[in-house]
Amino acid sequence: MTGSPAPARLLRRALHAPEADRGNALPAGAWWLWALGLATAASRTTNPLILGLLVGVAGYVVAARRTDAPWARSYGAFVKLGLFVVALRLLFSVFLGSSIPGTHTVLTLPELPLPDWMRGVRIGGRVTAEQLVHALYDGMKLATLLICVGAANALANPARLLKSLPGALYEAGVAVVVAMTFAPNMVADVARLRHARRLRGRPTGGVRAVAQIGLPVVEGALERSVAVAASMDARGYGRTARVPASVRRTTNVLTLGGLLGMCAGTYGLLAAQGAVYGLPLLLAGLVVAMAGLRLGGRRSVRTRYRPDRWGVRAWLVACSGAVVAAAMIWAVAVDPGSLRPGVVPLAAPVLPLWPAAAVLVGLLPALVAPVPPSSRTTTGQAHRGKEQA
Repeated sequence: MTGSPAPARLLRRALHAPEADRGNALPAGAWWLWALGLATAASRTTNPLILGLLVGVAGYVVAARRTDAPWARSYGAFVKLGLFVVALRLLFSVFLGSSIPGTHTVLTLPELPLPDWMRGVRIGGRVTAEQLVHALYDGMKLATLLICVGAANALANPARLLKSLPGALYEAGVAVVVAMTFAPNMVADVARLRHARRLRGRPTGGVRAVAQIGLPVVEGALERSVAVAASMDARGYGRTARVPASVRRTTNVLTLGGLLGMCAGTYGLLAAQGAVYGLPLLLAGLVVAMAGLRLGGRRSVRTRYRPDRWGVRAWLVACSGAVVAAAMIWAVAVDPGSLRPGVVPLAAPVLPLWPAAAVLVGLLPALVAPVPPSSRTTTGQAHRGKEQA
């Protein structure tokens, strides 16, 4: 026999990612579920090695599967925001102190005397290595959460996310999507204006340059918002069907109550003390919210053009993030010490092997998600089209 076995051939064919087009593009919800799974995993640990691994996984998937769209350029801005958060957390620890006891003094700042009613607050004083390491771990945790959200922003198409929303949330979803597209478009405007100033030989840094760039950016954002509002009004967005008042009230109660339950359950899963009640509350809120959304869908009179299909690749992408989150929650329950290294006494963090292997499952989208067409391919196709014309 010269041919390969059938299971191996099927697996190789399944892992071979096709080139993305309008028919096989992943739903935006799959990317968001994947990113939220990584963020949930990051919220369960302060181990800097695991956090760095999560950032590396998110960055690799973004580098492998992001497109040339404007929102895809926002990932770098989220990385810079994460670094800023880490630096800010360290500064707060230095100047405001910390409750972490320590014996390794790094420096001693002049302490500002405060009145009695501000007892418990400290400005200046002794800065220890233990409190700096604790602040660094906390800052890295928050930065990883931001970077995971930035990965979802860079990979998910906001328009497709809007299309996949239920009819009851469509009006709120329009506002959310417009708000989500503001940051990537603003980043693109800033990059375009800095490039234009660089070509003209003008400085791109400093307070004066920032002030000169900021005004066109705000003006462009305002013009874009007016244009989006006009186009949405022309397409009939916001029109609803008439339903009885009792149905509206029931819909509001179910939707609001379900969403509150989902928020409380999600908070319970993200918090260290809420792992017991978080999942039941999340599932109960999800059921109630789904009932409310289904009932509220009667108000929507719009139809969907080419709705997103949740195929095997979309489920693999979403489930890879869920697997990472579930594995990290279980790892914290089994061996919390390895995922939350202590800082008193100071000790180097150790990389736990099987939680690290579980984080690598998050790389699955880089294998199974459709490959975006490269700019070179797009340019070549456009050039060939012009030649044929």
